[in-house]
This record gives sequence, C-alpha cells and structure tokens, in this order.
Amino acid sequence: MIIDSHGRPWRNGTVGVTIGVSGLPALVDLRGQEDLSGFKLKVTTVGVADELAAGASLLMGQAAEKTPVIHVRGFPYKKRKASLQELIRPEEEDLFR
Repeated sequence: MIIDSHGRPWRNGTVGVTIGVSGLPALVDLRGQEDLSGFKLKVTTVGVADELAAGASLLMGQAAEKTPVIHVRGFPYKKRKASLQELIRPEEEDLFR
C-alpha cells in the first residue's frame, strides 16, 4: 500500500487514505453476512485499505516524525489482485461532480 493524507469535505482534520494498493483487497463486501445480533447486512462494504492507511498514518505522523514506513503483521486477508479503483465511487454516485 501507498498512503497519503487528505482532508474531508464535512470534517476537520487530515486522515490517512490509500493512493495505491496491491496484493490485498481494497474493499471487502460484507453484504449478506450477519452482524453480532444476527441481522443480515444489506449495504456494508469495508474500505479495508483506507482503514489500514488511517491506522498507519497515526503511527507515521503528519509532520516531522520521519517514519516513512509501517510494517503491519497479523492482519487477516485473502491475497488477491486489487485496485485503487475499488474505492472510487462511480460517477453517478459521486456527490461532488
């Protein structure tokens, strides 16, 4: 993964996001699975790459910390081809175009 920080339209503060991903899923679709209460998930997809990027960004810092690399171990995932495009909303769902 390659990450960077960016701002968000309706929130203050920067957050780490993925700008490149390979070998692990960028998105995990949980629709159809059950939650802890046994309810079937209808819309849940997890932006795994951005979740990991946000955590790594906290460890790397946003200023002069000089920590350019974070090594994550123990994260369970199935290796597969992935693309950053998985995280990009289709134009018809984009709220800002």
